[in-house]
Amino acid sequence: MKAKDIADVIEHFAPLATQEAWDNAGFCIGSPEAEVHGVMVGFDCTPELVDEAIAKGADMIVTHHPLIFGGLKKIDPSDFVGETVIKAIRAGIVVYAAHTNADKADGGVTALMAARLGLRNVTPLVESNLAQIGELPEPMAPADFIAFVKRAFGLQMMRYSGTGAGRICRVGICGGSGSEFIPDARRAGADAFLTGDISYHRFFGDKSLLVMDIGHYESEVAIVDKFLSLLKDNFPTFALHASTNTNNNPIHYY
Repeated sequence: MKAKDIADVIEHFAPLATQEAWDNAGFCIGSPEAEVHGVMVGFDCTPELVDEAIAKGADMIVTHHPLIFGGLKKIDPSDFVGETVIKAIRAGIVVYAAHTNADKADGGVTALMAARLGLRNVTPLVESNLAQIGELPEPMAPADFIAFVKRAFGLQMMRYSGTGAGRICRVGICGGSGSEFIPDARRAGADAFLTGDISYHRFFGDKSLLVMDIGHYESEVAIVDKFLSLLKDNFPTFALHASTNTNNNPIHYY
């Protein structure tokens, strides 16, 4: 099988042309024409994930986050990206990523967030569809909603702006780093907005909006199982592997 056969399945789900202009989804290392005999699926392409791929005999890695985002001025083994690039090239491993195209796909990152919350009548919050808004089946008291979100995403902890005003019905969501969409959520009449990577000053504003930072990793990691499911459905007898490190979040909590 060729690497492009694997990529075609992912891109049928999340067309590469839909990625954001600043993104670098697609083939990061290697050729689409490369012959592959096994695929390792993970969230981030790390040196440890490359080691797992080598141990499993996988010669292609599929992740959510691209290994290479901007231009590389040098490939240094003492640098995280450099070490990973060197290991992958030495092992002859093709590295591929589906990022913002998978965020906005039907059934992608943001849709998976909506499903965890049981949101109904989900529509785009912004034109790019990176952020969406929907309604809870039943309104919830803010404190109850906070506890519900914590359970739904398996959170150890989260940051939030306060308990808001009134009850929570309309909820805005964006996987990863989506604090830029907080004003859009306010304008759309959201009672709460969930995303990750929210900076201090973003928590200020209209107190009727409950702003919740559930973590970048925590909001997106479900996409790994989605990738695996897609590939297994299309290649049921092919060697597909998931990382044995089920929590490779680089952020730890104490």
